[in-house]
Amino acid sequence: MSAFVLVEVNIQDPELYEEYKKLTPASIEAYQGKFVIRGNPIQVMEGEWNFDRLVLLEFPSKAIALEWYNSKEYQIAKKIREKASSANFFIVE
Repeated sequence: MSAFVLVEVNIQDPELYEEYKKLTPASIEAYQGKFVIRGNPIQVMEGEWNFDRLVLLEFPSKAIALEWYNSKEYQIAKKIREKASSANFFIVE
């Protein structure tokens, strides 16, 4: 069963965040993942949206999505993201 990783991001350092964006795609592809949604702007139709960016990733399974998130490849990118932004990550099967 496919698993989706939903990410809400607030960017504090746009230049540094661009470095994160360069590193992330290869790490996702290495785990058979793909971007479904990558970016902004968001048009709110109901409720509130208080983030700069929305990303939705699809992986073949929850186990593979978790392997990606915990992988050495992503941990390098993650350290950059943590310096450049704050984010919420969710996984849904």
